[in-house]
Amino acid sequence: MTKRFRWAFFAALLMVAVLLTATVVTVWFVMRPPVAETVMLPMRDGTKLATDVFLPVKDGTAFPVVLVRTVYNKSQGAMMAAVFKAMGMALVVQDTRGRFASEGKDMVFADDGWGDRRDGADTAAWIKKQPWCNGKIGTWGGSALGITQVQMAPATKDVAAQAIVVASSKLYGQTSYQGGVFMKSLAETWVTAQKSVWMLDVWRANTTDNDYWQGFNAEAQAPNITAPAVHIGGWFDIFQQGTINNFTTRQHQGGEGAKGNQKLIIGPWAHGPKQDLGDLKLRDNYLAVDTNLYSARFLKYWLTGEQNGIMSEAAVNYYTLGDVFDDNAPGNEWRTANDWPPFATNAVSYYLVQGGTLAAAPPENQGTATYAYDPKDPCPTKGGQNLTIPAGPFDQRELSIRPDVLRFATAPLTAPTEVTGNVHVVLYVSTDAPDTDFTVKFVDVYPDGSEILMLDSIRRLKFHNGYEKAEPAPPGGITKLDIDLWSISLVINKGHRIGVQVSSSNYPRFEKNPNTGDDFPLENSLRVANNTVYMGKDYPSAIILPVRAE
Repeated sequence: MTKRFRWAFFAALLMVAVLLTATVVTVWFVMRPPVAETVMLPMRDGTKLATDVFLPVKDGTAFPVVLVRTVYNKSQGAMMAAVFKAMGMALVVQDTRGRFASEGKDMVFADDGWGDRRDGADTAAWIKKQPWCNGKIGTWGGSALGITQVQMAPATKDVAAQAIVVASSKLYGQTSYQGGVFMKSLAETWVTAQKSVWMLDVWRANTTDNDYWQGFNAEAQAPNITAPAVHIGGWFDIFQQGTINNFTTRQHQGGEGAKGNQKLIIGPWAHGPKQDLGDLKLRDNYLAVDTNLYSARFLKYWLTGEQNGIMSEAAVNYYTLGDVFDDNAPGNEWRTANDWPPFATNAVSYYLVQGGTLAAAPPENQGTATYAYDPKDPCPTKGGQNLTIPAGPFDQRELSIRPDVLRFATAPLTAPTEVTGNVHVVLYVSTDAPDTDFTVKFVDVYPDGSEILMLDSIRRLKFHNGYEKAEPAPPGGITKLDIDLWSISLVINKGHRIGVQVSSSNYPRFEKNPNTGDDFPLENSLRVANNTVYMGKDYPSAIILPVRAE
């Protein structure tokens, strides 16, 4: 989470306090936060974590408690304490291990979950024993503060509710590697900013989805989770699919208390709300669902017993994107559903055809398209699900004219097409290099020719059989690749075209492949890969869209 977003988020949460107290008097003076009592709280291995306790009043009353575990300095707790005081709750804010005033070494979420050290669970157990806790503990926070919640959930039954904002459900596939490729701009830049650079060596040494990464896979731990939760994310957020997966795995496979008690909100946002997003300006309704007020209602229901009706409301609130320039275009609206995906869809394939078109059926004749990918001149990133570089739906035209980018598009649509759910691309490919990558972008081609990025992803060829083991494909052999582009809800308007762009780099969103078989590039050991995509009846390369049935 960037500093700018962090403060904007806390400021937005303060507005909840205004709503809850029905006053426009300055919040800081009306709801003076209590003075923190700082405790150096020992974990099971003796390491002490700096923990601030804010009580609404110190008169022996027991309160519901909200726990926030942060990598960004607990000194921000006083502002949060004012909000939770207005809700009748105590607040506990803790620097995670090795961060700011806490002892130990920061191992980037490794001590927050269900491993040998369980700092989140140990903290919750301590809170529950305190005389000022009435036995109800909730957790709250976004980004890294959301990930600490996700990690602690399988390790404790002491948490009664969670408000999880923009958080991954596992690190491999969403935070460190995607498609078997190191997520350079996210992982490298964020970890470096935390001054925990030693973790980069650990992450780079674990290139497969091995036992190390399974220690961060909360999806697999869903049966051990008992906490109800609201999961909040955005279509262009770095953790978009993680937010959805946190919801679906807990909602359907969670333990007693969690199963059936999850909520999901997916808005038209990146790692925080912003109306001017990429090259698009969202409709004024982009903030129509107040996520802060929703979180407050959710926590009050589960922690205070307030009968506010939230659990009888729809389980899912989601925004369906649309043509932002046509006032009469379908989409651009909030919708509700009882589950995700929200309705049944047809898996509709649009097949790549030599020459650059997408067709409803694979061409009878085999076609190919070959390009040279040079890691000394990788295709640059322009938008997408980013954190440390510009994010969102940017026009790709300046990139799609590159010789190392293949572009395909349908004819203009004669009617709107609604795509809601998980999007995949299947490619049949070959290379003359020991290894290489293939990238894919799903674009909405507007009538003016702009190619607006909606989803993108990547897959390393040597992980064509899965991420647990590298299996290099034989040079020149044809290999089938399934590339997961994550999810979307979008109405592609009449007159628009469905577009697909294929390349072998998207840098620095993803680390560039040296084409040598090495996991990471060395500038003195790079080679050009001549990569081929196959099309036709025998090799039906296609984008597979979850299209709403008529």
